[in-house]
Amino acid sequence: MTHEDPDPIGAATLERLAHAPRFNRWLFDRIAPWLGSRILEIGAGIGNLSTFLVDRGDVVLTDTRPDYLARLRQRFAGHPNVGVARLYLPELDGALATRRFDTIVCLNVLEHVEDDLGGLRVMHTLLAPGGRLVLLVPALPVLFGSLDEALGHYRRYTPPQLREKFAATGFAMAHVEYFNLAAIPGWWLAGRVLRRRLIPAASLALYDALVPLFRLERFVPARVGQSLIAIGEPA
Repeated sequence: MTHEDPDPIGAATLERLAHAPRFNRWLFDRIAPWLGSRILEIGAGIGNLSTFLVDRGDVVLTDTRPDYLARLRQRFAGHPNVGVARLYLPELDGALATRRFDTIVCLNVLEHVEDDLGGLRVMHTLLAPGGRLVLLVPALPVLFGSLDEALGHYRRYTPPQLREKFAATGFAMAHVEYFNLAAIPGWWLAGRVLRRRLIPAASLALYDALVPLFRLERFVPARVGQSLIAIGEPA
């Protein structure tokens, strides 16, 4: 009897992103200014971004899948400041429910949660007074296509939608910005035109090589992006 991966597209995507070090570093550099020293990462996956967090203080890495949790424990076994726990939004139970963090990092997770308001309320509960939510979500609903469907996305977001959801769950939006302008044409072509279900490995490798050029997007006025970075603070 074989064990079927419940999310083969998501797992394959994470493995491919593990071989995109320039992109991962770019994303981390964009969120680094908002990080504290008691960090909860929601949806850490196989640790592609976690590796940049584990030297910043006390860190708890979470995911829903037992195989990912096992990989995280193995990968960061040499870091006594790093804990690993299961968290399935919008549920909150176990020892994690009593913890409070000064930073919650939630990257490409909220779009997978059907009850995203419930998920945000849990994050609000887990934040210490004066804490901060660092959120990355896919942007531009017009881009929603086969890639989103295959990854289990319920939605893509706009800044006004995020602001409304923050307000409804006790957050004030301290900052919002677009991220990853250069990915828009490729995501639209692959997901809306070609109806692909997995990011092509060759395309991702080429994209990663060009990240030093894509980083210049911060100097482009009135830009958009494939994703949104939003910073929430308890209101």
